[in-house]
Amino acid sequence: MVPVLTEELPKVAVPDILAIEAEPQLTGDDRQPEGAEIPWATVADEPDTADPATAQAPVKPTGDLASMVAQLRSSDPGSRELECLAVGIYFEAKSEPLIGQLAVGEVIANRANSRGRFPSTYCGVLFQRGQFSFVRGRSWPAVKRSSRQWHNAVAIAKIVDQDLKDSAAANALFFHARYVSPRWRLKRVASIGNHIFYR
Repeated sequence: MVPVLTEELPKVAVPDILAIEAEPQLTGDDRQPEGAEIPWATVADEPDTADPATAQAPVKPTGDLASMVAQLRSSDPGSRELECLAVGIYFEAKSEPLIGQLAVGEVIANRANSRGRFPSTYCGVLFQRGQFSFVRGRSWPAVKRSSRQWHNAVAIAKIVDQDLKDSAAANALFFHARYVSPRWRLKRVASIGNHIFYR
């Protein structure tokens, strides 16, 4: 039989499993000085993002509409409701100037806040039968989420949702493109870009 040479392994101090404050420590390790503790991550060491007192408030955008859009531009709306609002803005006004996109977003928000005249959510407004031509049943066409137009629509949706900027169509509930003439008997409140807005 050939004798096997064994290397001494580091000794691990086994803490009392009932002592909460005890932590395992390595002893005799060449990489650590004798008696040095290994820093163990604990829940107390990590920042508490769930605590409102320690969480940082989101930065409020400032400046004109273009500056606010630049500060809030993103591919992620953050919630299903904001996604619905952004989708409405995207498909109805993505080629419009920012003030036109803001006005379309305001119409969707005004409908959601109409106290029973329309559904009470952005998604409800968007999916209300016969209101938006791009909606088919309970779905919409694919959105190119990497596009600047989508990122702008998300920013405008956040601005509308947080009521950060007034629109010339602030109290409008309806709009249509200039090239159609629906002969509505409604009060015209604004004409912005390619859309005419009514209440």
